[in-house]
Amino acid sequence: MSDSTPPLLRRDTAGVATLTLNRPGSFNALSEEMLAALKEELGRLASDDRVRCVVIAAEGRAFCAGHDLKQMRANPDKAYYQALFTRCGQVMQAIVELPVPVIAKVQGIATAAGCQLVASCDLAVAARSARFAVSGINAGLFCSTPAVALSRNVARKRAMEMLLTGEFIDADTARDWGLVNRVAEDETLDDAVAEFTVSICAKSAVAVRTGKAMFQRQLQMPLEEAYTFAGEAMACNMMAEDAGEGIDAFIEKRAPQWRHR
Repeated sequence: MSDSTPPLLRRDTAGVATLTLNRPGSFNALSEEMLAALKEELGRLASDDRVRCVVIAAEGRAFCAGHDLKQMRANPDKAYYQALFTRCGQVMQAIVELPVPVIAKVQGIATAAGCQLVASCDLAVAARSARFAVSGINAGLFCSTPAVALSRNVARKRAMEMLLTGEFIDADTARDWGLVNRVAEDETLDDAVAEFTVSICAKSAVAVRTGKAMFQRQLQMPLEEAYTFAGEAMACNMMAEDAGEGIDAFIEKRAPQWRHR
Protein backbone atom coordinates (compact mmCIF):
# COMPACT_ATOMS: atom_id res chain seq x y z
CA MET A 1 0.00 0.00 0.00
CA SER A 2 1.44 3.38 -1.01
CA ASP A 3 2.20 6.20 1.38
CA SER A 4 -0.49 8.26 -0.38
CA THR A 5 -3.21 5.89 0.79
CA PRO A 6 -5.14 7.53 3.65
CA PRO A 7 -4.58 5.80 7.01
CA LEU A 8 -8.24 6.23 7.91
CA LEU A 9 -11.38 5.92 5.80
CA ARG A 10 -14.85 7.26 6.61
CA ARG A 11 -18.16 6.04 5.21
CA ASP A 12 -21.57 7.41 6.24
CA THR A 13 -24.74 5.36 5.80
CA ALA A 14 -28.15 6.07 7.33
CA GLY A 15 -26.80 7.96 10.32
CA VAL A 16 -23.89 5.57 10.97
CA ALA A 17 -20.34 6.83 10.41
CA THR A 18 -17.82 4.03 9.96
CA LEU A 19 -14.17 4.87 10.54
CA THR A 20 -11.91 2.18 9.10
CA LEU A 21 -8.26 1.85 10.09
CA ASN A 22 -6.57 1.46 6.73
CA ARG A 23 -3.01 0.21 7.26
CA PRO A 24 -3.47 -3.55 7.01
CA GLY A 25 0.18 -4.09 6.08
CA SER A 26 1.22 -2.85 9.53
CA PHE A 27 -1.74 -4.49 11.29
CA ASN A 28 -3.33 -1.03 11.56
CA ALA A 29 -0.77 0.17 14.10
CA LEU A 30 -1.49 3.49 15.77
CA SER A 31 1.27 5.44 14.07
CA GLU A 32 1.58 9.21 14.35
CA GLU A 33 -0.35 9.49 11.09
CA MET A 34 -3.12 7.16 12.23
CA LEU A 35 -3.56 8.98 15.54
CA ALA A 36 -3.63 12.35 13.79
CA ALA A 37 -6.27 11.12 11.34
CA LEU A 38 -8.39 9.67 14.14
CA LYS A 39 -8.18 12.85 16.19
CA GLU A 40 -9.16 14.99 13.21
CA GLU A 41 -12.10 12.79 12.19
CA LEU A 42 -13.41 12.44 15.74
CA GLY A 43 -13.32 16.24 15.98
CA ARG A 44 -15.50 16.47 12.87
CA LEU A 45 -17.90 13.85 14.18
CA ALA A 46 -18.36 15.68 17.48
CA SER A 47 -20.15 18.52 15.69
CA ASP A 48 -21.99 16.47 13.05
CA ASP A 49 -25.64 16.26 14.10
CA ARG A 50 -26.44 13.91 11.23
CA VAL A 51 -24.43 11.10 12.84
CA ARG A 52 -26.31 8.87 15.27
CA CYS A 53 -23.67 6.22 15.87
CA VAL A 54 -19.99 5.56 15.02
CA VAL A 55 -18.33 2.25 14.19
CA ILE A 56 -14.56 1.83 14.37
CA ALA A 57 -13.49 -0.99 12.04
CA ALA A 58 -10.28 -2.10 10.38
CA GLU A 59 -9.01 -3.43 7.06
CA GLY A 60 -7.14 -6.71 6.81
CA ARG A 61 -6.47 -9.58 9.19
CA ALA A 62 -6.01 -7.48 12.34
CA PHE A 63 -8.03 -4.84 14.13
CA CYS A 64 -5.06 -2.98 15.61
CA ALA A 65 -1.66 -4.12 16.85
CA GLY A 66 -1.09 -1.09 19.08
CA HIS A 67 1.56 1.57 18.64
CA ASP A 68 3.94 1.51 15.68
CA LEU A 69 7.03 0.09 17.43
CA LYS A 70 9.38 0.73 14.48
CA GLN A 71 8.36 4.38 14.46
CA MET A 72 8.86 4.57 18.22
CA ARG A 73 12.34 3.03 18.08
CA ALA A 74 13.30 5.45 15.32
CA ASN A 75 12.64 8.33 17.72
CA PRO A 76 14.40 7.43 21.01
CA ASP A 77 13.53 10.63 22.82
CA LYS A 78 11.47 11.05 26.00
CA ALA A 79 9.76 14.21 24.76
CA TYR A 80 8.72 12.35 21.59
CA TYR A 81 7.26 9.48 23.63
CA GLN A 82 5.42 11.83 25.96
CA ALA A 83 3.88 13.67 23.00
CA LEU A 84 2.92 10.37 21.34
CA PHE A 85 1.22 8.94 24.42
CA THR A 86 -0.50 12.27 25.09
CA ARG A 87 -1.92 12.28 21.57
CA CYS A 88 -3.06 8.68 21.95
CA GLY A 89 -4.76 9.55 25.24
CA GLN A 90 -6.50 12.47 23.58
CA VAL A 91 -7.87 10.16 20.88
CA MET A 92 -9.19 7.71 23.48
CA GLN A 93 -10.78 10.54 25.46
CA ALA A 94 -12.33 11.95 22.28
CA ILE A 95 -14.07 8.60 21.77
CA VAL A 96 -15.40 8.67 25.32
CA GLU A 97 -16.51 12.30 24.97
CA LEU A 98 -18.09 11.91 21.52
CA PRO A 99 -21.80 12.76 21.83
CA VAL A 100 -22.91 9.53 20.15
CA PRO A 101 -22.15 5.86 20.92
CA VAL A 102 -19.00 4.35 19.43
CA ILE A 103 -18.84 0.64 18.57
CA ALA A 104 -15.63 -1.31 18.01
CA LYS A 105 -15.91 -3.96 15.29
CA VAL A 106 -13.04 -6.32 16.02
CA GLN A 107 -11.48 -9.01 13.87
CA GLY A 108 -8.08 -10.64 14.30
CA ILE A 109 -5.85 -9.25 17.02
CA ALA A 110 -6.35 -6.18 19.20
CA THR A 111 -3.16 -5.76 21.20
CA ALA A 112 -1.68 -3.11 23.52
CA ALA A 113 -3.03 0.28 22.38
CA GLY A 114 -5.31 -1.65 20.00
CA CYS A 115 -6.89 -3.32 23.02
CA GLN A 116 -7.05 0.14 24.61
CA LEU A 117 -8.97 1.34 21.56
CA VAL A 118 -11.54 -1.43 22.01
CA ALA A 119 -11.86 -0.66 25.72
CA SER A 120 -12.37 3.04 25.02
CA CYS A 121 -15.41 2.42 22.81
CA ASP A 122 -18.89 2.36 24.33
CA LEU A 123 -19.70 -1.03 22.83
CA ALA A 124 -17.67 -3.75 21.12
CA VAL A 125 -18.51 -6.70 18.91
CA ALA A 126 -15.82 -9.30 18.24
CA ALA A 127 -15.46 -11.96 15.60
CA ARG A 128 -15.12 -15.47 17.02
CA SER A 129 -11.49 -15.54 15.84
CA ALA A 130 -10.55 -12.24 17.54
CA ARG A 131 -7.90 -12.23 20.26
CA PHE A 132 -6.96 -9.56 22.78
CA ALA A 133 -3.80 -8.79 24.76
CA VAL A 134 -1.89 -5.98 26.43
CA SER A 135 1.42 -7.53 25.56
CA GLY A 136 3.93 -4.74 26.14
CA ILE A 137 5.25 -6.58 29.18
CA ASN A 138 6.72 -9.20 26.82
CA ALA A 139 8.92 -6.48 25.30
CA GLY A 140 9.93 -4.96 28.63
CA LEU A 141 7.24 -2.28 28.58
CA PHE A 142 4.26 -2.26 30.97
CA CYS A 143 1.16 -1.15 29.05
CA SER A 144 0.47 1.80 31.36
CA THR A 145 -1.77 3.85 29.07
CA PRO A 146 -3.81 0.84 27.84
CA ALA A 147 -4.24 -0.04 31.53
CA VAL A 148 -6.34 3.11 32.02
CA ALA A 149 -9.04 2.00 29.59
CA LEU A 150 -8.70 -1.71 30.37
CA SER A 151 -9.19 -1.20 34.11
CA ARG A 152 -12.41 0.70 33.40
CA ASN A 153 -13.84 -2.31 31.56
CA VAL A 154 -12.74 -5.47 33.36
CA ALA A 155 -12.30 -6.39 37.01
CA ARG A 156 -9.05 -5.31 38.66
CA LYS A 157 -7.51 -8.78 38.93
CA ARG A 158 -8.49 -9.63 35.35
CA ALA A 159 -6.83 -6.43 34.15
CA MET A 160 -3.66 -7.15 36.14
CA GLU A 161 -3.57 -10.70 34.79
CA MET A 162 -3.56 -9.38 31.24
CA LEU A 163 -1.07 -6.61 32.01
CA LEU A 164 1.40 -8.78 33.93
CA THR A 165 1.36 -11.85 31.69
CA GLY A 166 0.84 -10.30 28.26
CA GLU A 167 -1.12 -13.42 27.34
CA PHE A 168 -3.90 -13.43 24.76
CA ILE A 169 -7.53 -14.01 25.66
CA ASP A 170 -10.03 -15.22 23.09
CA ALA A 171 -13.27 -13.49 22.10
CA ASP A 172 -15.49 -15.50 24.43
CA THR A 173 -13.23 -14.73 27.39
CA ALA A 174 -13.19 -11.05 26.42
CA ARG A 175 -16.98 -11.09 26.48
CA ASP A 176 -17.13 -12.90 29.82
CA TRP A 177 -14.66 -10.42 31.32
CA GLY A 178 -16.57 -7.38 30.03
CA LEU A 179 -14.17 -6.16 27.35
CA VAL A 180 -16.65 -6.83 24.53
CA ASN A 181 -20.43 -7.06 24.47
CA ARG A 182 -21.04 -9.73 21.87
CA VAL A 183 -19.19 -12.39 19.90
CA ALA A 184 -20.25 -13.28 16.37
CA GLU A 185 -19.09 -15.84 13.87
CA ASP A 186 -16.58 -14.23 11.54
CA GLU A 187 -18.93 -14.34 8.57
CA THR A 188 -21.76 -12.64 10.50
CA LEU A 189 -19.72 -9.89 12.18
CA ASP A 190 -21.24 -7.16 10.00
CA ASP A 191 -24.75 -8.32 10.86
CA ALA A 192 -23.97 -8.38 14.59
CA VAL A 193 -22.69 -4.79 14.48
CA ALA A 194 -25.73 -3.75 12.44
CA GLU A 195 -28.02 -5.07 15.18
CA PHE A 196 -26.54 -2.45 17.50
CA THR A 197 -26.50 0.41 14.99
CA VAL A 198 -30.08 -0.17 13.81
CA SER A 199 -31.31 -0.35 17.39
CA ILE A 200 -29.46 2.83 18.43
CA CYS A 201 -30.53 4.80 15.36
CA ALA A 202 -34.17 3.89 16.05
CA LYS A 203 -34.02 5.62 19.45
CA SER A 204 -34.44 9.30 20.24
CA ALA A 205 -31.23 11.13 19.36
CA VAL A 206 -31.79 13.48 22.30
CA ALA A 207 -32.09 10.60 24.76
CA VAL A 208 -29.03 8.79 23.39
CA ARG A 209 -26.82 11.88 23.46
CA THR A 210 -28.05 12.90 26.92
CA GLY A 211 -27.57 9.36 28.18
CA LYS A 212 -24.02 8.87 26.95
CA ALA A 213 -22.83 12.19 28.37
CA MET A 214 -24.52 11.48 31.71
CA PHE A 215 -23.18 7.94 31.97
CA GLN A 216 -19.57 8.91 31.33
CA ARG A 217 -19.61 11.85 33.77
CA GLN A 218 -21.30 10.05 36.66
CA LEU A 219 -18.68 7.29 36.61
CA GLN A 220 -16.17 9.72 38.12
CA MET A 221 -18.47 10.95 40.89
CA PRO A 222 -19.16 9.83 44.46
CA LEU A 223 -22.54 8.08 44.80
CA GLU A 224 -24.52 11.01 46.24
CA GLU A 225 -23.12 13.45 43.68
CA ALA A 226 -23.82 10.97 40.89
CA TYR A 227 -27.49 10.67 41.87
CA THR A 228 -27.87 14.46 42.07
CA PHE A 229 -26.29 14.86 38.65
CA ALA A 230 -28.31 12.00 37.13
CA GLY A 231 -31.55 13.42 38.55
CA GLU A 232 -30.86 16.80 36.96
CA ALA A 233 -29.98 15.13 33.64
CA MET A 234 -33.17 13.08 33.70
CA ALA A 235 -35.31 16.10 34.55
CA CYS A 236 -33.81 17.99 31.60
CA ASN A 237 -34.38 14.96 29.37
CA MET A 238 -38.03 14.87 30.47
CA MET A 239 -38.47 18.42 29.16
CA ALA A 240 -37.46 17.37 25.64
CA GLU A 241 -40.17 16.88 23.03
CA ASP A 242 -39.02 13.33 22.40
CA ALA A 243 -39.60 12.28 26.01
CA GLY A 244 -43.18 13.54 25.91
CA GLU A 245 -43.76 11.83 22.57
CA GLY A 246 -42.21 8.59 23.77
CA ILE A 247 -44.32 8.45 26.92
CA ASP A 248 -47.50 9.35 25.03
CA ALA A 249 -46.74 6.64 22.46
CA PHE A 250 -46.23 4.09 25.23
CA ILE A 251 -49.54 5.03 26.88
CA GLU A 252 -51.36 5.01 23.54
CA LYS A 253 -49.70 1.71 22.50
CA ARG A 254 -48.23 3.06 19.25
CA ALA A 255 -44.75 3.58 17.79
CA PRO A 256 -43.17 6.91 18.73
CA GLN A 257 -42.50 9.55 16.10
CA TRP A 258 -39.25 11.16 17.21
CA ARG A 259 -38.97 14.90 16.59
CA HIS A 260 -35.15 14.80 16.52
CA ARG A 261 -33.59 12.04 14.44
